[in-house]
Parts: sequence; structure tokens; C-alpha cells
Amino acid sequence: MEALPLAFTTGWASGINAYACVLILGLLGRFADVDDIPTALTGNGVLMAAGVLFAFEFVADKIPYIDSAWDTISTVIRPTVGAILAALLSGEASTLHQAVIATTGGVVALVSHLVKSSLRLAINTSPEPVTNIAASSGEDVAVAGVVTLAAFHPTAALIIAASLLLIGLVSVYFAFRAIRRGLARFRAWREKRSNPATGSSAV
Repeated sequence: MEALPLAFTTGWASGINAYACVLILGLLGRFADVDDIPTALTGNGVLMAAGVLFAFEFVADKIPYIDSAWDTISTVIRPTVGAILAALLSGEASTLHQAVIATTGGVVALVSHLVKSSLRLAINTSPEPVTNIAASSGEDVAVAGVVTLAAFHPTAALIIAASLLLIGLVSVYFAFRAIRRGLARFRAWREKRSNPATGSSAV
């Protein structure tokens, strides 16, 4: 596998769903004979932890406002996972090359995470939950497909991941007003949960 294209692709995937990315890479390394995937990702402990966390995120990511709260928590986690995966995938590269690859993974994961979080805020301006479920399910399928493709055809996966990231950035630009409304609603929801008494109106 080519380290830099794979770092970009796994960085994009980590920004969307870091645990799914780790789980898929680990399973491919364990059961699909993809030799270039680091053995650190194929151990039972890593696979079990990634599986449990993915299951939790699978549910939380489909509930309005809970998804945005989870995105807030993941702001540090997703870019960190992207950088770590990229560093592991760099293999025997020189120290400078490893640093470039790890930075690429971390930065792309951060941008991808911010795009995802922003679009979810825009989606949360709609009161119905169907859009959240559809968006989250689409993200899960995209991450699974692109990461699997990257293991066998890194350049093709890079092109797809870069295209999806660009589409996401353009979507954020056009959804800016909805994002502002979603952020305001998310803050109101969070304050209401923190202070339940303020949610009751005086008679």
C-alpha cells in the first residue's frame, strides 16, 4: 500500500467515524491477508474495543442533537486517531516522511470532522429524525467502502475521499445559515438538559 494516499484516505474516514476506520482496517489485516496493515490494529483487544465503540457511535450518531454532542466529544479523538493511523501505516519510512504522513492524516481527519459536524448541525434544524438516520447510514457505508478500497487500490480511494471532502466543504459553505440555526438550537438543547427547570414555563 502507498502510505501517503492511504494516510489521506484513512484521515478522511477517521474524521467521519474513527472507530469504524480502525475496525475495518483491523479486520482486513486479520482476515483478508492485507499484509501492509500494521499488526497493532489486528489484535483482539483493538478489534473488540473498536467494535464496542463503533456500536455505541452507530446508535448515538443517528439521534438528533445527541449526534452533535458526540461530535463535540470527538473533536480531539478523530484527528488523533487519523494521525496515529497514518503514522502506523507509514511503516519503515524515514522520520521526516513519517512526520509528513502523520500530519497529513491528522489534518485531513480534522477537516473531515469539522465538515461532518457542521453538516450535522445543519441537518438538526429539521425536527424529524429521518434525515439524521439517512446521513449517518450514508457515512457508515462510505467509510466502509472507501477504507476497504484503500487497502487494495489506494490511489482510487484517495480520489474518492478527496472528492467527498471537497463536496462536503462546498455543502458547508451553502448550508452556513442552516448551520448557524442548528448551532443555536443545539446550544438551547444542551442548556435545557443542563438546567431542566428552565424548560418549564410559568403558568
